[in-house]
Amino acid sequence: MGRCDKILTSHTQSVTCVKWGGDGLLYSSSQDRTIKVWRTQDGVLCRTLQGHAHWVNTMALSTDYVLRTGAFEPAEATINPQDVSGSLAELKDKARQRYDQVRGQEPERLVSGSDDFTLFLWRPAEDKKPLERMTGHQALINQVLFSPDTRLIASASFDKSIKLWDGRTGKYLTSLRGHVSAVYQIAWSADSRLLVSGSSDSTLKVWDAKMKKLAIDLPGHADEVYATDWSPDGQRVASGGKDKCLRIWRR
Repeated sequence: MGRCDKILTSHTQSVTCVKWGGDGLLYSSSQDRTIKVWRTQDGVLCRTLQGHAHWVNTMALSTDYVLRTGAFEPAEATINPQDVSGSLAELKDKARQRYDQVRGQEPERLVSGSDDFTLFLWRPAEDKKPLERMTGHQALINQVLFSPDTRLIASASFDKSIKLWDGRTGKYLTSLRGHVSAVYQIAWSADSRLLVSGSSDSTLKVWDAKMKKLAIDLPGHADEVYATDWSPDGQRVASGGKDKCLRIWRR
């Protein structure tokens, strides 16, 4: 670290999001309305994904969660990760097994969200054509996320709603309504059962994905909630916003 290894050029406007995949690919989205797929080994541009009519703000991979957690299975955690024993090779092997199990026989899927109010579902390692164009939001998309089990996609929007979609087909499932202002960020619990959302209405809300309804209301912030994340072990939620405070919430 400390030296620039490669410079990848092809985007014609600002880059908004970058994602490392698990299959040797790097993904970038841009205000030039495209997503580009790069080979990490040598920086070669593999393909350009086109379809959005405005800036692409956010991307998520079906493998994001398993790539984040590696060899550890937080949903079934009984010990702390730092207490796990085993050689680096064994841990790498376990991480690879978990990745292969989540990914399945197909390459990883990517979902993108845009200022054009739409989402696109892609299989970027194989095809530059989208699997599905996902419509229904009435304002720009702030964030998209696959659930850890990859079965659902959640999207947060300035239209005050969170929408749930089928993670394999992109089919619309339901809208979660309750916020009275823009929804900025969302995060899934480790077991994919709950979803937390942070909003400019100063609240966090926890949603039951199976019942498709509000589970818990979390007031407490004094102003807009810009950021939220669920700990990988599923036990705590962190949030922060305009009131300059971080709050930690326990299940």
